[in-house]
Amino acid sequence: MQIAVTRMSSKGQVVIPAGMRIGIEEGEDMVIIRSEGRIILEKATKAAKKFKEDFEFAKRTEEAMKRYEKGGFIEMSGEDFLEELKKW
Repeated sequence: MQIAVTRMSSKGQVVIPAGMRIGIEEGEDMVIIRSEGRIILEKATKAAKKFKEDFEFAKRTEEAMKRYEKGGFIEMSGEDFLEELKKW
């Protein structure tokens, strides 16, 4: 395990120390996960891209739950629900 310390700039930018960038190419996509006070930065490999899709689905689900809690949903049949899902 490697550990390094860095600092966030006033613009929200964080420098990844040179020793930690080994194996990461310039312009390569990264996935950022924030959970319970931790921030995880991971290369967006094919597996990570699948994870990113799952994460986006979870985010949409969380947003839907917030709308539901505010009374922002209507009742509909199963068929209508499936049709709505196709639009996403």
